[in-house]
Amino acid sequence: MPLPFLTADRTFEAADDVALPFEDRERWRRPYRPGPWRVGVAALWLLLASYVLFAAVIIALTGTVTGAAVVFGIALAIITGALRLLRMGVWVSAHGLRQVGFLLTRTAPWEQVVAVRTVQQPVRWLGLPRTVQGQALLLVRRGRAAEDMPVLMTTHNADFLGRVTAFDRAADAVEAWAAENSRG
Repeated sequence: MPLPFLTADRTFEAADDVALPFEDRERWRRPYRPGPWRVGVAALWLLLASYVLFAAVIIALTGTVTGAAVVFGIALAIITGALRLLRMGVWVSAHGLRQVGFLLTRTAPWEQVVAVRTVQQPVRWLGLPRTVQGQALLLVRRGRAAEDMPVLMTTHNADFLGRVTAFDRAADAVEAWAAENSRG
């Protein structure tokens, strides 16, 4: 017996008043799912945070409140880092293209975007200094030199390592947003 509420197989009627999540173009969205490397590292950080929270409770019950507060603060920092790691990536909306990094977020309005294109070049493996040959999605902005083109995502980052077809779909989605919204 199929469970239609769990699958995307059911048909949507025109009379349905439910707005699908992709219909709101003003909302920032990531046009791909986070990769297994990113999710795995965040899960390990959250597991570590659970142990640190447990230690904070034990310290609070047996030790000083100040020590427990410090350990609790460390746990909150680990949780914040894990959540920020999950938010990293390329986000698009009707306003522009946003690249969310761990510490820095850059937004390029569509008026400044000339093109978004995929190129074959040496890319960093999981963000480490080691480079390998791969594909990169580059942002070409108005008034910027060719060497100032930021790399949005690569085939060897935490979202797409070992998932070349997922990179191709994500790059196509970002390129389609750029082609539809850029005025350059």
